[in-house]
Amino acid sequence: MALSPSAKAHAQVHFCVVLWGFTAILGKAITLRALPLVWWRMLLVVLVLALLPRVWRGLRRMPPRLIGAYAGIGVLVSIHWLTFYAAIKLANASVAATCIAIAPVFLALIEPWVAARRFDPRELLLGIGVVPGVALIVGGIPSDMRLGLVVGVVSAFFVALFGAGNKRLAGHADPMTITAIELGVGVLFLSLLAPILPHAGPAFVLPDAHDAILLLILAMACTLLPFALALVALRHVSAFSMQIATNLEPVYAIILAIILLGEQRQLDSLFYLGGAIVLATVLLHPLLAGHSPHKPAAEVLGTSEAKGID
Repeated sequence: MALSPSAKAHAQVHFCVVLWGFTAILGKAITLRALPLVWWRMLLVVLVLALLPRVWRGLRRMPPRLIGAYAGIGVLVSIHWLTFYAAIKLANASVAATCIAIAPVFLALIEPWVAARRFDPRELLLGIGVVPGVALIVGGIPSDMRLGLVVGVVSAFFVALFGAGNKRLAGHADPMTITAIELGVGVLFLSLLAPILPHAGPAFVLPDAHDAILLLILAMACTLLPFALALVALRHVSAFSMQIATNLEPVYAIILAIILLGEQRQLDSLFYLGGAIVLATVLLHPLLAGHSPHKPAAEVLGTSEAKGID
């Protein structure tokens, strides 16, 4: 039995979340600073996309104004990733990944304005419902990790911004072309930003063999594949629904951090209780959304190119 477009989109979202759960782990394992780490992550994806004829065809068909809009979103993506990996370096993988769960609070306020739709108070309530879980998860962090927590919250704000922007523009071009533009502009932006960030170091730092292997995994399996799939899925689910689903990412990241990084030495029962609250919010949202008068209109935005991505 074939899945409906909506069911397939939700399956794609949850597959993306599993892959995203590894990004914090890889960010901790890679020894590069945050800025060169993100720079290489974006560059590797762009180099692969540049080899695909469909990307160039999509670029030729795209009007300059739309290219500019995607370029602006690319700047937001680069800032989100830069602050996310800075939070990992300043705190740890669990704290940084968990901060992203705050994004629904920002997104509930931002998406109605960006996507030109009516504000639904239930979305804000669900977003706020995540906050106690996040507070419990990060409540026991030592004082030297607090700056990482603040940077992680900033990262959550920027993920809400670019998520809402991609929601509005997701149906206007081929997802692979969108990804190439956004990440290509991100590379350029970080290259220009590096000289004015004295503590970030240069953008171009040649990684050693260990970091190079991990960067390839991060770029291909945890960036290119989920980024493209998420853009496709946004045509059939709201950006808020997608962001609520990604609140599973901290749960996966914490479990992976325990198994792979031994971060259980920094965790206590508050972390697990907070994770349970986040998970409960994720499970509650689809039930309430089914009775919401707002239905995402993204189905009409589908293109033949997107349908070719499985």
